[in-house]
Amino acid sequence: MDTITALFYVFATVLLFAALRVITARSTVHAVLFLVLAFFSASCIWMLLSAEFLAITLVLVYVGAVMVLFLFVVMMLDINADSFRQGFWQHLPLAGLVGAVIALEMALVLMRGFQLQAPEPSARALEMGNTKLLGIEIYTQYLYPLQLAAVLLLVAIIAAIALTLRGRKDSRHMNPSEQVRVKRADRVRLVKMAPTVELPSAPDPGGAAK
Repeated sequence: MDTITALFYVFATVLLFAALRVITARSTVHAVLFLVLAFFSASCIWMLLSAEFLAITLVLVYVGAVMVLFLFVVMMLDINADSFRQGFWQHLPLAGLVGAVIALEMALVLMRGFQLQAPEPSARALEMGNTKLLGIEIYTQYLYPLQLAAVLLLVAIIAAIALTLRGRKDSRHMNPSEQVRVKRADRVRLVKMAPTVELPSAPDPGGAAK
């Protein structure tokens, strides 16, 4: 057994343990942290498979953005996970059966993929690296599917904002068009006032008595 194979078994074991703890941890914060550990382990496996782009993307997108957001939301909301775990052991046999079927299907697909003869990489591919080759393929051969996916994501973001946006009567907002059309007279008004006259000082009562 070489070093790469040993590291693969180590990271795979950590990944399976972290994934199991995600669904069995009593604390929601601990579950999120175990999910971060699972993502890191999967990223290390991608690195062992010489897929540096996927590994870095997994760390930057999921660990650096999504999971940090999840962690802040979970810690701020202080969700009571006990109510969600009611009936966990009751549904465990069915969940285990579904998980076993999914694992069996993935094993069949992967075994068929392993039996196929992989093409030998050319000298140009070995020289350029998989990250540069992936970028060339995405922005040449798969440019239109990439643009279509970007448009679909943009439509989904706009739809999510439109569905969740609710106007409130007590909220204050500014109209940019009115701010652009504003004039000096609308902001400052000069008012002419008569000069003030000082009042005479009151006489001293003690001096008048003398």
